Amino acid sequence: MPDNAKIPVTVLTGFLGSGKTTLVNHILTANHGHRIAVIENEFGEIPIDNDLVLNADEKIIEMSNGCCLCCTARTDLIEILHSLLARSDRFDRILIETSGLADPNPVAQTFFVDEEIARHFALDAIVTLVDAKHVRAHLAEVDHHGVGSQVFDQIAFADRIVINKVDLVDAESVLAVQDSVRAINATADIITSEYAAVDLADVLGIGAFDMARTMAGDPHWLDEDTHQHDPDLTSVGVELDGRIDPHALESWLATHLAERGEDVYRIKGLFAVEDDTRRFILQGIHTSFEIRPSAPCEGENHTGKVVFIGRDLDRAELTRGLRSCLAS
Repeated sequence: MPDNAKIPVTVLTGFLGSGKTTLVNHILTANHGHRIAVIENEFGEIPIDNDLVLNADEKIIEMSNGCCLCCTARTDLIEILHSLLARSDRFDRILIETSGLADPNPVAQTFFVDEEIARHFALDAIVTLVDAKHVRAHLAEVDHHGVGSQVFDQIAFADRIVINKVDLVDAESVLAVQDSVRAINATADIITSEYAAVDLADVLGIGAFDMARTMAGDPHWLDEDTHQHDPDLTSVGVELDGRIDPHALESWLATHLAERGEDVYRIKGLFAVEDDTRRFILQGIHTSFEIRPSAPCEGENHTGKVVFIGRDLDRAELTRGLRSCLAS
């Protein structure tokens, strides 16, 4: 099948909290007229990313087996792609949001190691999001298989790099981040954004993945199948039965993150709040967090969940702290 007849695939990668889900929502709510299948993969102990994606008319497929696409879950990705081919209705493009700990190399290999996948899908680009506020600190964590090497790999393999959250830093810091990124990847185009609000033409249908260039840089690229995560990074998920007192939650989080924030790489939550018909979303990175309203609660479903990803997480402490914020 000629490349222009294949279904284009965009892989979104980037470290924890860089803004991948925000970019997915930006794409899904834009007026582009395309039918998009979104494949969500997350590292967290309990699934939550799928609930944070604004499900319009697109097909959302969740991979929440606690493993990244770059590990054993890649076989699941192949099965999902085969199932999409078997559908009578055709999608115009595929969007894959990897977990924040994923290495994009094995994900890209998927589209060349399976004959039927290679015949029907074309890898359009690896788009890596970079957190302008935290990326340099993350890159500085250089322990073997640590955070720094994971962030480095995500930047190094990118075809397009989005330096996101530039509103959180000054202009001088943005330039410093651009220099750091360019030192790792000399060829990828770099754009900047706030809240991942990019021009879709800069991330979709850009035809930026070049197999010849990749093989020239690493002739054994397709033979590489090993990948290890930072073994110290773990996930704790807490399910909440009832409505949250938002003031109590803000107070507890501020106190907890002031003491342990450097070890907390990501917080994601979705819950109901007392005296409000809406559900609320919690997003956090290290010592920073925000709570904002989302869609109305469905019926009497007032359950919630919060996922922490970090180092040396104390499950009992996190569970006790969150449940203390339940409204009486």
